Amino acid sequence: LKPCGFMGTEMSAWGITTETDAVKNITLFTRILDSLLDGYDNRLRPGLGDRVTEVKTDIYVTSFGPVSDTDMEYTVDVFFRQSWWDDRLKFHGPMSILRLNNLMASKIWTPDTFFHNGKKSVAHNMTMPNKLLRIMENGTLLYTMRLTVQAECPMHLEDFPMDSHSCPLKFGSYAYTTTEVTYIWTRNASDSVQVAPDGSRLNQYDLMGQTVNKEIIKSSTGEYTVMMAHFHLKRKIGYFVIQTYLPCIMTVILSQVSFWLNRESVPARTVFGVTTVLTMTTLSISARNSLPKVAYATAMDWFIAVCYAFVFSALIEFATVNYFTKRGWAWDGKSVVNDKKKEASVMKKNNAYAVAVANYAPTIGKDSALPTVSKSAPSEVAKARPEAKSETKKTFNSVSKIDRMSRIIFPVLFGSFNLVYWATYLNREPVIRDLVPST
Repeated sequence: LKPCGFMGTEMSAWGITTETDAVKNITLFTRILDSLLDGYDNRLRPGLGDRVTEVKTDIYVTSFGPVSDTDMEYTVDVFFRQSWWDDRLKFHGPMSILRLNNLMASKIWTPDTFFHNGKKSVAHNMTMPNKLLRIMENGTLLYTMRLTVQAECPMHLEDFPMDSHSCPLKFGSYAYTTTEVTYIWTRNASDSVQVAPDGSRLNQYDLMGQTVNKEIIKSSTGEYTVMMAHFHLKRKIGYFVIQTYLPCIMTVILSQVSFWLNRESVPARTVFGVTTVLTMTTLSISARNSLPKVAYATAMDWFIAVCYAFVFSALIEFATVNYFTKRGWAWDGKSVVNDKKKEASVMKKNNAYAVAVANYAPTIGKDSALPTVSKSAPSEVAKARPEAKSETKKTFNSVSKIDRMSRIIFPVLFGSFNLVYWATYLNREPVIRDLVPST
């Protein structure tokens, strides 16, 4: 068996520390931290009076969304990282990096970063504050925290629902001007803001990508650096096609069915017209409920307005056809009744005459004129009946010329409108507004 001292030497040679070495390291680190904080004033920024404190930042997005159109805001969950150099925190020890938690962060100077367009921000504290602090030998610090930010997203909805937006995330120092604290991106523009592969929590949008830039803003208290990350969104149109566009198209087609109904079918054509107008009114109201109360018309509003115009025009077309429809049966029916009375009187006279002929058969048979009278009586009755039938046929109206024209004009115009509408909006390049050029 080897002596215990030899065993301890061999374990140290293989990099395995004993319990005594661990206690010594803990004691050494405690002394290092105490020496770093000895005389350290966390109220003063690094390089005060000598240089500008440069804060490097980058963002890792763990989840993006949801996006609210009515409130024009979005929610994003991020790991917000900041790095700066504080020469007061240089140290020399067995480790090149000190990995610490949030307790040390409260004892040193940290940037007073805030989000310019943030409505509500939450720093996660379960089960402990989600903060990370690392101190390198040369005094460089890495400070990371997990945040959920609810930020404003100005939207231009003229092209809704074929619209695209750029939702910004703006942050910078609250108290320090550019002569004291400035911000830069840690990496290049394409890698400074990264999104997790499964980080999208969007139902109505596609996250097309993100860009970064920065700007200098001026206020009454000085000039400040503002870092900006833009998240580019493009709306998915599938929901609105099913919910609004198809019902509107089917309603317009249904209103044009009345052109093929008989012009005397007043109740049926009235039901078609009134029902389709009320349906379009309901669709327009429901489509507007999912949007903020903007003062301008969107692409969907124009589509609904044109569909409403087609439906209302179909109702006006029926009113026009009904106005020019001749109500011939109102008096022709009376003339038919009078003809029937005449026919009945003729038949009555002929029947009476026939009875007389029967009673005086011997005498009548010798008269050569009577057979002519008896033969002519039925012929007069036969002539009266076709006249009555012809008067009855005149009571039915033919197909209106307005209906015949509407059967062609309305579908052609509506089809042409759809071709122009969809070709215009679907082939339009997405316009990203409110982008500030990088400086």
